[in-house]
Amino acid sequence: MLARVGHAVAPHGHDTADKTDSALEGSDRGMRVLAVSFAVLMLTAAVQAVIVVASGSVALLGDTLHNLADALTAVPLAIAFSLGRRAANRRYTYGYGRAEDLAGIVIVALIAASAALAGYEAVTRLLDPQEIRAVGWVAGAALAGFAGNEWVARYRIRVGREIGSAALVADGLHARTDGFTSLAVLLGAGGAALGIPLADPVVGLLITVAICFVLRDAAREIYHRLMDAVDPSLVDAAERVLATVGGVRRVESVRLRWIGHALHAEVEILVDHDMSVVAAHRVAVEAEHRLIHELPRLRAATVHTDPDGPDGADHHASLTTHRPQSRTPATWRP
Repeated sequence: MLARVGHAVAPHGHDTADKTDSALEGSDRGMRVLAVSFAVLMLTAAVQAVIVVASGSVALLGDTLHNLADALTAVPLAIAFSLGRRAANRRYTYGYGRAEDLAGIVIVALIAASAALAGYEAVTRLLDPQEIRAVGWVAGAALAGFAGNEWVARYRIRVGREIGSAALVADGLHARTDGFTSLAVLLGAGGAALGIPLADPVVGLLITVAICFVLRDAAREIYHRLMDAVDPSLVDAAERVLATVGGVRRVESVRLRWIGHALHAEVEILVDHDMSVVAAHRVAVEAEHRLIHELPRLRAATVHTDPDGPDGADHHASLTTHRPQSRTPATWRP
């Protein structure tokens, strides 16, 4: 209660500039993550590439290709974050936040390409086994790959969740699996040291399988964003917030969607049918105000007020045949 009173008294605003600043802050953090992780992964891949040439390890080659692909995913994401800075216009009325979802598609394609290449190299080496050289260096490169990828994964996932970027989280999951596949290279190196030449390509195949699991998770994440899926708990939270707004008799519907790493809402609430337009507008503004402050990463909400009553009245009769029948009604009732 004290926090709410303090918030009401303290000067603050939610105009376009405030919302743009929030978007830019998220994009700036995303760009910093991409720059740092790109440098770390490129350095890791460069070290591993030198050892691949010296050792001939196909497992390490698959890991190196995966790390390189992971580093290169920073390019489409950087482009997406840059586009996201642009203001909405008459053609792109919701802005350019969807560019992040397009970048996510590119990331999924890069993961698929790295899986195909790693699998091809592993099968080729199975058919034509070759001795692994510099086994100790291969083991060292594997450990370096794990350390670099795990650090990048933690960084990307943490910031991606904080700013609400599904593409950045997917990229972090990609890096995390890279780290574990790097550890798998140790198995190949150990097998080679014990005189088992097939251990290296077998581990290469296992790495390919691991990459395919990452591909599945990343594709699911991006698919959900493209289909405007949200966590149902966010809808529940929005309904609870709206139920606390004075003047709201019932919550008719709540729709949420992600645009880039920002959440947008469209809600319908019922107010007393005798309420004036000015009073109903005041309720709508307060509803949006509460939603913006209490739903994480919500940047804007469109609140539509409908009159509740009198009994038997249908204020949307002329729209009955035009409105979709699959609308999910809100669950909150007084």
